[in-house]
Amino acid sequence: MTEVDSLQSGLGLDPFVEDGEDDSGKDYVHIRIQQRNGKKSLTTIQGLEKSFDYKKVLKAFKKEFCCNGNVVEDAELGKVIQLQGDQRKNVSVFLTGNNLAKKDLIKIHGF
Repeated sequence: MTEVDSLQSGLGLDPFVEDGEDDSGKDYVHIRIQQRNGKKSLTTIQGLEKSFDYKKVLKAFKKEFCCNGNVVEDAELGKVIQLQGDQRKNVSVFLTGNNLAKKDLIKIHGF
């Protein structure tokens, strides 16, 4: 048994899990903001259920928030929705209001 294995078994935690990630089997929806240049920013939504039609969810976001966006396929993260502007609060309210995600499984990141 290595030192890392003994730490994991003793604490029940994975020391290599990034901050904010949980290894208890819960799938969180991560909503992040990325600053582009100047005042422009981008909101990314990651971790939605794979069974969802991302194109339809994106279309609903665009219509509801009057913004532009797209779906990006990432090798590590899977499908990620990108929206124009800071839409973190709007996305959180939309997901909980339409029962697409539970409030306690949504993590909002950013400044």
